[in-house]
Amino acid sequence: MTERFSVEFLGTFESLRMGPTFARGRRDERAGHVRQLTISGSLAVALVRGPDDAAAFRSRIAVRSFGASEWARVEQDLVAEARYAADLLGGRMPDGIGAVFAAAGLSLLPLSLDEVAMDCTCERWPMPCVHLAATCYALARSFEEDPFGVFTWRGRSRDELLSHLRELRAAAFENDQNAPDSGTYPDENSERADEELGVSAEFWGGSPAPSAPASGRPGAVSRPDALLDQLDPPHLAHAGRPLVDLLRPAYRALPEA
Repeated sequence: MTERFSVEFLGTFESLRMGPTFARGRRDERAGHVRQLTISGSLAVALVRGPDDAAAFRSRIAVRSFGASEWARVEQDLVAEARYAADLLGGRMPDGIGAVFAAAGLSLLPLSLDEVAMDCTCERWPMPCVHLAATCYALARSFEEDPFGVFTWRGRSRDELLSHLRELRAAAFENDQNAPDSGTYPDENSERADEELGVSAEFWGGSPAPSAPASGRPGAVSRPDALLDQLDPPHLAHAGRPLVDLLRPAYRALPEA
């Protein structure tokens, strides 16, 4: 996904049809002439010193950062489907994430060069110069290595994004806990879905589930109450609590086989 993402990003700039400039920029980036690249809210800055340059030049590529209300809409949609959070936690750009931003009227990648501002201290024309071309390739490579960089470029750092997702998930869990008994238990189903996707309780800001060392056998159960998560829960409750929640302490008290 991240490779396709970077190809789409580069396509926006390569649409300028400045083949020789971008071919040189690609070679310079691969040769390590982009000495430094930093990404912050709306701005990517690089120091580039090509083989024919007496000094390094500073090139900058800017886009619009999304506002707080725009990010709030996106984060709500990311929390609504656990697979997005699972991929982000694993350091991957989730498939289909473009549709999440599109639903909020946004695009992670600039759709045209009209959405991008560029400059370089070399002041050579035409623009973009070879230093900016090299910076484009360095930026694309950085997105492959760390997909959170593109979120940072749009105004939301990795820590901030994950912190907001944890808070929203915790709030949704609390709302479900306080909802009137409807005969179904979305909290339990959500927890089981998270486990299947590899999303830990720590990621959501909760307490880690008790665990015990696995026995080493293929498919061995690592904790006594795991059986409750492997079966469809009965739609039974006592005093507003699902039957599975009532049984779990008893299962956890059982000695492991």
